[in-house]
Amino acid sequence: MKLELGFIKINDVQFSNECAVKDGILYVNPEDVKAFVYDNDDVKSYIKSINFDIAKPGESVRITPVKDVIEPRVKVEGPGGIFPGVIAKVDTVGSGRTHVLKGAAIVTAGKIVGFQEGIIDMSGEGAKYTPFSKTLNLVMVAEPVEGTKQHDYERAVRFAGLRAATFVGALGKDVEPDEVKSFETYGIMEGAKLFPELPRVGYVHMLQTQGLLHDTYVYGVDAKRIVATLINPTETMDGAILSGNCVSATDKNTTYHHLNNPVVAELFEEHGKSLNYVCNIITNENVYLADKQRGSDWAAKLAKLLDLDAVIISEEGFGNPDADLIMNCTKQEKQGIKTVLITDEYAGCDGKSQSLADSDPLADAVVTAGNANMEVVLPPMDKVIGMLDYVDYCSGGHAGSLRPDGSIEAELQIITGATNEMGFNCMSAR
Repeated sequence: MKLELGFIKINDVQFSNECAVKDGILYVNPEDVKAFVYDNDDVKSYIKSINFDIAKPGESVRITPVKDVIEPRVKVEGPGGIFPGVIAKVDTVGSGRTHVLKGAAIVTAGKIVGFQEGIIDMSGEGAKYTPFSKTLNLVMVAEPVEGTKQHDYERAVRFAGLRAATFVGALGKDVEPDEVKSFETYGIMEGAKLFPELPRVGYVHMLQTQGLLHDTYVYGVDAKRIVATLINPTETMDGAILSGNCVSATDKNTTYHHLNNPVVAELFEEHGKSLNYVCNIITNENVYLADKQRGSDWAAKLAKLLDLDAVIISEEGFGNPDADLIMNCTKQEKQGIKTVLITDEYAGCDGKSQSLADSDPLADAVVTAGNANMEVVLPPMDKVIGMLDYVDYCSGGHAGSLRPDGSIEAELQIITGATNEMGFNCMSAR
């Protein structure tokens, strides 16, 4: 399967009377976007109002509470459309050509959905820890209808964000990209013939599925309902996997992270050079022991069936999913498949506590994305997009986190993407 990504570099975002991409500038008429977003039953039923704002790198701006971040993309050639099974029809994506508005992002925010929401600071200390301080953000603040239940509100905000990203992404359909990159994987036999001497490597991609607003969607299906299965890595680049999570902001895999998964990107960089990138195995992180055993058994079975020599395993979340991570690791290792794990740590503010809820001697190659319990002080910002009402109650915050001067004392948990377990950000340890 071969996918071309056409990157259209966005250097600025401005409100305008028109919607267009011209000379690297994204012009947005918020009323046009709003009209498209509201053309959905869930949005109309559960969201009372929507307001748009813009946040740019270096500005004294705080966005909170953040629900999701989405990169605007549009399918130009090939089967299917962006966000299949949710916005587009359920056609297999991952081939043809897709245009990407690189440097732009849609951020959804508003009244809190679950307590594990986050903060994006565009400057100051907090900006160092979130990748979204570097993107040009079109922020959509949603106000729910009074009395709306949390799951209904989450679903409505999720649809609203995806629809906004679809509308904005479509503005790049007829724009000539600044750069085009190709990504291609091969059939099992074809790949073996092309790269007979290279190790066969796969990616075990663990999806957050603990329920209670901890959800991930694959072609529109809640991943709690799937067993471990195969997916082509280019499918993830076309929006086959979407976030519906209210997990701790620090290691939440937003939809933006799925679209730009750095494990996928790095494996493609080495594909045909130092390794044969065979496929992705997606598996879930359910709550009950039987589900964990089933998921890790199936992931190991698929890896063996494909004769993989090694796998990279990434998780999402902490605590309960650590058990899934170690089960996936040990079962792969015991059948002769080498593993590398990517996780973050909850090692206490001083870094001296047990960093994972589970461990095993076979997990001897682990990459850390940082300690989510590390304490930071975020300076006050001149402008807040959203609201500060919930800072003391979000994961990573505490009573008194929001100081009278507008500064915030909290753990990294509260910053969106700070210790992302795909290794997306810059935190680590040696």
